[in-house]
Amino acid sequence: MKVLDLTGKNALVTGATGELGRAICRGLAECGANVAVCYHSQKEVAERLCRELEENYGVQAFPAQADVSDPESVQRMKEEVGCGLGTVDILVNNAVAFHKWQTVLDQDIAAYESQFRSSVLQAVLMAKAFVPDMIQKKRGRIIAINTECSMSMLPKQSAYVAGKRGMDGVYKVLAKEVGMHGITVNEVAPGWTLSEKWRLHRDELGDDSDYIAAVPLRRRGTDDEIADAVCFLASEYAGFITGAYLPVCGGNVMPCI
Repeated sequence: MKVLDLTGKNALVTGATGELGRAICRGLAECGANVAVCYHSQKEVAERLCRELEENYGVQAFPAQADVSDPESVQRMKEEVGCGLGTVDILVNNAVAFHKWQTVLDQDIAAYESQFRSSVLQAVLMAKAFVPDMIQKKRGRIIAINTECSMSMLPKQSAYVAGKRGMDGVYKVLAKEVGMHGITVNEVAPGWTLSEKWRLHRDELGDDSDYIAAVPLRRRGTDDEIADAVCFLASEYAGFITGAYLPVCGGNVMPCI
């Protein structure tokens, strides 16, 4: 049972129908937050998740469709969420585009453009849409999902890393710009995470022993553990933390002073 109390807060999670997004929505709802389930194309999954959150946790849930890289789509979604749920207190930017990882020489230019739009532009557009209400209320939480890859920077990760490191710059600057209004801006950086897909089909998804051997805690983290970090940063316990990049990866990467 979580002790973090988010009762009465409205959260919005982008990429909410994905493996990690679903866990984050459940974690926030378990802590008492109402949740806007933002999806791109999986309407049925979003609606099913909303029913689950309402039935299991007694919160309000609202499905919200948007392309988070498109200004008009984000603004429309913001207005729909405002009517269906109310103003957003907790913004979790989790959506991201995925592409086959290739070397810089082989990676398609379109992959870099897509990563920029889904990472950097999402950060900007969601801030433009939702931060003004937070400023008016003099309180807010913005939490972005980054990755341990932003620090490890392994071969074939260039497009993914470029997008995530670019968005890190946006969030660091935003944290300094909105801190005076009682708004915190932080990033959670998961490692290679165990999700529902891995729990159900582990034997089909390859060998992770080499990765685990390099992790100081000698295991992979779970989607619930990533959600716990998000809930912590959304809570009053993290009221004096902003501009942080928090790896949740068992020590596989370690930011240094």
